[in-house]
Amino acid sequence: MTHAPAPAPALTGGGTPRRGRPGYDRETLLGVCVDVFNVHGYDATSMGTLSKHLGISKSAIYHHVESKEEILDQALSRALDALEDVVASAERTEAPAVERLERVIRGTVRVLVHEMPYVTLLLRLRGNSEVETRALERRRTVTRQVAGLIEQAQAEGDLRGDISGRSASRLLLGMINSIVDWYRPGPESAWEELADSVVVLAFSGLRAV
Repeated sequence: MTHAPAPAPALTGGGTPRRGRPGYDRETLLGVCVDVFNVHGYDATSMGTLSKHLGISKSAIYHHVESKEEILDQALSRALDALEDVVASAERTEAPAVERLERVIRGTVRVLVHEMPYVTLLLRLRGNSEVETRALERRRTVTRQVAGLIEQAQAEGDLRGDISGRSASRLLLGMINSIVDWYRPGPESAWEELADSVVVLAFSGLRAV
């Protein structure tokens, strides 16, 4: 995915508008950096590498962010905020747990398709820094919440009870996360068809009979 520069004021980590090198705002700068991280690996990417791909000097990058780690933190937060919002939105409804679980599945597929570079970066974390450790813990929390929904649906009799909720959540999210390895962007509505396929595969094995 390529990200065309667009003129706008840059934002620092605290969200305060700050004038930086013309041609990049927070969105476009993050997009290019995430693409570079995904190609070369975060640890192997230097500020010099980012400078080369952005076409601006390292000092110009520092007009936008304070460090490479800040770029990583902002990128991971974009992915995690979207995934957490999917779960929170489903939990706010009064629907049966199995319906809330389906909403989480569909919403997670949508996030992966629409925020694929950011989610790809999240899925490749190794926990080598405090930023990565915090992100991994947030990801584990989402997994535990999905496990909780599965267990609630089992208790309500809508899902088979002979499968561990913890194992089922990891297998389910593992299947969804694999999308980043093979999916290629298509029409805007293509994610809905993909979500339908995931739901069918998931519930054909989970539903109580």
